[in-house]
Formats: sequence, structure tokens, C-alpha cells
Amino acid sequence: MGDKVILTEVLEASNLTETYADLTAKSLIKEIRHVGDDFVVRYSNLDDRAELGEPSDQTTSEQDEKTFTVDEAVEALGFGRFQLKLSILTGMAWMADAMEMMLLSLISPALACEWGISSVQQALVTTCVFSGMMLSSTFWGKFCDRIGRRKGLTFSTSIACIMGIFASFSPHFYVLLLFRGLTGFGIGGVPQSVTLYAEFLPTAQRAKCVVLIESFWAIGAVFEALLAYFVMNTWGWRALMLCSSLPLGFFAIASFWLPESARFDMASGNTEKAMETLQEAARMNRVQLPAGKLIASNSNKSGAETRGDIVNLLSPDLRKTTILLWIIWSITAFSYYGMVLFTTVLFQSHDECHGGLFSNGTQLETCQPLTRSDYFDLLSTTLAEFPGLIITVLIIEWLGRKKTMALEYAIFAIFTFMLYFCLDRFTVTLLIFVARAFISGAFQCAYVYTPEVYPTTLRAVGLGTCSAMARIGAIITPFIAQVASERSLSLPIGIYGVMAVFGLIASLSLPIETKGRQMMDSH
Repeated sequence: MGDKVILTEVLEASNLTETYADLTAKSLIKEIRHVGDDFVVRYSNLDDRAELGEPSDQTTSEQDEKTFTVDEAVEALGFGRFQLKLSILTGMAWMADAMEMMLLSLISPALACEWGISSVQQALVTTCVFSGMMLSSTFWGKFCDRIGRRKGLTFSTSIACIMGIFASFSPHFYVLLLFRGLTGFGIGGVPQSVTLYAEFLPTAQRAKCVVLIESFWAIGAVFEALLAYFVMNTWGWRALMLCSSLPLGFFAIASFWLPESARFDMASGNTEKAMETLQEAARMNRVQLPAGKLIASNSNKSGAETRGDIVNLLSPDLRKTTILLWIIWSITAFSYYGMVLFTTVLFQSHDECHGGLFSNGTQLETCQPLTRSDYFDLLSTTLAEFPGLIITVLIIEWLGRKKTMALEYAIFAIFTFMLYFCLDRFTVTLLIFVARAFISGAFQCAYVYTPEVYPTTLRAVGLGTCSAMARIGAIITPFIAQVASERSLSLPIGIYGVMAVFGLIASLSLPIETKGRQMMDSH
């Protein structure tokens, strides 16, 4: 009725009432719109397009004038089925990575028995893997910042799987070192799964989700210990190494179902692809994206040329953070992997104190294969990963990232120093359990903090360089846990405890707290 009244007023004013008296309101509107450019009737409150179901092609709607960024889209998505799918897929990468890392503490005694290698050569097995990871971590970071997160993960895990399978058929010790080093080169790209995962998480849930995805690491470590329990004594280390490499291949295949990061697509100028990914995520989560057009943030527009540029990690506003993170990652990996390797050494030791201030060393060059009892105790200490994750989830949003890392370093140092006392095996196992729980939590906290503190244009390479620095600590730690233990078991205990204190200081010295902070697009 409103349209008819309006049209009547228009026609009477134009002396056209009799000419168009037989036409309906819709027919009249259609006639007026097709008169042509020479004669157009407009009325300020007349909007026929919605009624006729036609597209708005002559005026710009309010929705078209609105814009939103990836940050706003990710916040609108929340946590739903899309993030759950991403959790499972990226979690597979972490599970496979953990199995390869846990393998390092299990095969050394078997290699000593088969090839008669010395403690230094046993340390080289671990060192070669971490050397490959160190050399490749920055490479994969730059690759993921320039080519894409998903492609980087697919290529790196494929290489790791193939080289791991080849290593299981090694006819000689030095051939094994070569293939294990190449396996490490591939594994160096796995941490980028955290980059991809974190870029789809809203601010409120990011820390908890990144820590919880690390539970797949704990599952992988426990599964490797169980695998060793059933496989090693029956089929030997080659079968264990082969089985440990296969999950990397499974993830490489599954990575084809991974979405590319919308933040990466925006940073590389591929707005349409980013929008498609966000729309798919919204469909899976059954939510609506913000109204309007997807645009890059102002900072992101100026950062396209500096994507993956390592030099920018040491720019004035990031230099202190980067250097402190390199120190933290080195210390954390040194302490975490050191405790994993040192646990095997303690279980092989025939010292009644299993450490202690005046303990004797242990001769690792002799053939001392792990027993089923040893595998069971290794499994027990590996289960410490789970309480470590739970504690970190509970306190990381309360204390913040920096204080959480500092607290976990402190507790690790205390329980490590307690190994100086002459204790029975059960108590030693319990102390290692608590120490490993908290150093594991500190590691997960570092994985939360690092992607948050770096912008999209530097996030993958920032995490890559931190991962590379972690491998330096991991390269050194076998010579402390395995070689230095020949002289005295108390020496590694003191070194790991002191290094944890340095990690505590570095954590508190970080200039930025990222709790509640949105991810930046560019520095």
C-alpha cells in the first residue's frame, strides 16, 4: 500500500495518472526503470529492488561499504568444527615428531650391542638428527612464509618419512648417521604446524588450544615407548625405526586436507583465496563472517615485501625479544632432550644411588641393552608430559606466558638438583617424572608465546629460527647426558639445573607479554 500511495503522488504531480492508471505498482516501476537515461524518475524513499528480487546494481549498499580483516574474521569464527579438524591434522604432525625424538633415547643401547659403538658415537646419532633440524628450521620457516604453510609441511614430512625408512635399512653406522641427519632435515619443518594452527585461533582460546595440541606430542612419546616395549626385544631396532617413520608419511598424505593460512594468503596478496578459506571455516562452524569486504590491515599492506626476511627479526622493536627467545629455546631443548637421554643413562647405571653427589660414572660403550623393566620406567616418565600440559593450560592465562615459563623452569631446576641425593630407583623415577612434566610445560609455553609475539610476515621464520636455536641446545645435550656421564652422573645433574635457572631469568626478561594480545600482521 505504501508504494501505491507514493506512485499516485508521483503520477499526479507529473500529469500521468490516466496514462498509467491500468498498471500495477510493480509493472509501473518496471516501466519507469526501462525508460532510459534521458528520462529517469527517482524518489528518495522508493526501493523496488528488494521487492522485485533484483540485484542492487545502481547504488552501493551499506554492506558493500563495510570491511573486515582476518583478525576480525578469526574472532567471529570462534572455536568449532573447523578448528577441531585442524587440531587433529596438525596434531598428527606432532605425534609423528615426538615418536622420532623419543626414538633417539631408545636405539643407542641397541646400536652399542650390534656395532660396538662408543659413547661419543652414540651421542652422534642424536647430534646428527638435531644438526639436520638446525640447518633446516630456518629454511622451512622462510619456505612457509614465502610459499605457504601447507606446502612446507607436506614437503618436510615427506622427506623425513622417506629418509627415516632408508635409515632403518642402513648397513653401516656412518650410513645410518647420514640418513638420520636427512631425517632431521625433514623434521625441521614440523614446528610450522603450530604456526598454521595458531593463525586460525581466536585470541581467547589461542593459548589453551596451542598447549592442548601439544598433547599429541605426549601421545606420540608414550606410543613410542609402548612400541619399543613390544617391538625391540622381538624384532630389533630396525623394525622400531621403520615403524616410527611411517606416521610422518601418514601426515604428509593427510596434509592435502589442511587449509592454507588465511593470514598467509592475505600477506601474499591472495585475498580471494583467503576469503574462500574463511567462508569454508564459517560454514563448518555454522557462524556468520562479519558483513562487508575482506581487506588487509594497514600494517599488512606495507609488509608484503618483507615476508620471511630474517634481518627484520633483529629490528630495533624485536631485537631483544628475538635474542631472549633464542636463549630460551636453546635452554629448553637442551634441558628437555637432556632429561630424556639422561633417564636412559640412569636406568643403565649400576650405581646404587642412581646419581648422587659422589656417584661413579657409567660405561656406555659396553653392551647394556634396555630390559622390559627399563622400558616400563621410561614409559612412566614419559607419561609426565600429560600433567605438564594440564598444569600449563590451567596457569598460562592466569600468570601469563612469561611467568608461566619462569615458574616451570624453577620447578624443573629444584627437582633436578634433588637427584644429587642418594635415592632408590623408584624415588629417582618420581623426581624425573616431575622434572620432565615441568620442562615439557615450559617447552609448550614457548610454542604459545613465539607465534603470538611475531607478526604474520615474520611468524614462520621467527618460529623457524627459534627452532634452529633449540637444535643447538639439543646437539650439545647428548655429550652432557651420555658422554659426561662416563666420568660422573652428578655432572649432568648440575649442568641441567643451572641452565634451567638461566632460562628462568631469560623468561622474566622478555619485554612483551602476549596474554590477551591479538596477532599482528606486520611489525
